[in-house]
Amino acid sequence: MLIQQNMDLKEKLAILADAAKYDVACTSSGVERKGRPGQLGSAVYAGLCHSFAADGRCISLLKILYTNQCVYDCRYCINRRSNDVPRAAFTPDEVCRLTMEFYRRNYIEGLFLSSGVLKSPDYTMDLLYQTLWKLRYECGFNGYIHVKAIPGADPVLIERVGLLADRMSVNLELPTAEGLKKLAPSKDRSRILLPMRQIQRGIAAQRQGIVPYHREERNVPYRWGRQFVPAGQSTQMIVGATPENDYQMISAAEALYKNYDLKRVFYSAFVRVNDDSLLPALPGGPPLLREHRLYQADWLLRFYGFTSGELLSESQPNFNVFLDPKCDWALRHLELFPVEVMTADYYTLLRVPGIGVRSAKRITAARRSGRLDFTDLKKMGVVLKRAFYFLTCGGKMMYPVRLDRDHITAQLLGEEKRRAWDIGQKDSYRQMSMFDDGFLNPAPTAEDLSAAVLGQM
Repeated sequence: MLIQQNMDLKEKLAILADAAKYDVACTSSGVERKGRPGQLGSAVYAGLCHSFAADGRCISLLKILYTNQCVYDCRYCINRRSNDVPRAAFTPDEVCRLTMEFYRRNYIEGLFLSSGVLKSPDYTMDLLYQTLWKLRYECGFNGYIHVKAIPGADPVLIERVGLLADRMSVNLELPTAEGLKKLAPSKDRSRILLPMRQIQRGIAAQRQGIVPYHREERNVPYRWGRQFVPAGQSTQMIVGATPENDYQMISAAEALYKNYDLKRVFYSAFVRVNDDSLLPALPGGPPLLREHRLYQADWLLRFYGFTSGELLSESQPNFNVFLDPKCDWALRHLELFPVEVMTADYYTLLRVPGIGVRSAKRITAARRSGRLDFTDLKKMGVVLKRAFYFLTCGGKMMYPVRLDRDHITAQLLGEEKRRAWDIGQKDSYRQMSMFDDGFLNPAPTAEDLSAAVLGQM
């Protein structure tokens, strides 16, 4: 379907903002940049996740597609070539106008810009480059920008965009090459990984002080710090569109973190937007609980020292429906517990359910000054309703507890089972966020909010 002509900016925005809703961008900026004279905006390291839309997505970014026209016919995508949907495309000037006007009104703190592939990867990537160049140099926009790199585009274009953006992402889409071949035969996994590798090497070169300048840009006034993708790169995988299990998904994420130095891997529960025989029926709706478990496991990979092989295996390829991955791991390894608070090292403490990164650091610092008890642990942010099964203070447990897997599981399931059911049975699609309360009606407690922000599990 061709791009509709004679559309005003508001009509384009309605189409292209809605078309961008399946791109996950709920993240902090990861870059600190103060305002400069003659420019508009700044970037704060953790300044982009302040408010959320009704479906749970971050709305502090202007999140749009440059165009929803696409040469590809991916079976899972609403913007696939064969779909009869309204098509629109911005111009670089229109994206600049929207970004600047929304920012001046304090509606947004930055821009998330993705796009369908219009004509060719090179053509589309060049349009994104023109847009970012105008924003930075003509409009003087100094705020946060997250932009998608188009697989198959000229590396020179990707490099130019990387010098203007704060974060770049290349969507892996599906965790295996077989899944991609089945649902997106026009795409090639190696073409997706190539720009990922280029961005990784560009970031590494940036750290060594090597910043490329292109001939046509050397005479541009130095208006903002030219750094290559200072907030790192990310990617996104669809959960549930293909038969891969949780072990395959989390193993793919682990490989991306290790081999491509990714900042984040996002998981998006598959939503059946197309009637296609190759797509799963999903009678229970999008796999939101599975997405939630993958995010929890991802946190354990990045901050808690776990590996995918510890959390899952070929014999146990999927996460426990009713217990979070950390609790499930602990219950499968009761021979390692209870852990003595006064003597356990930092990484052992991190493996205790209910102890997060910050509380583990507080424990290791505080115990140098004296003995700790369970009251002290609670003040440090330890979630005792999970942790007390696995801890001792001075050789004593908080309560007499039988170290039996079935017994402890039954105690933990009271809350976890209710939350799991509510997430799985929700009848409308909703993107998980860091501040989700499990879709329960009561407002989350201060303890719950603290645990979500600090990643305490």
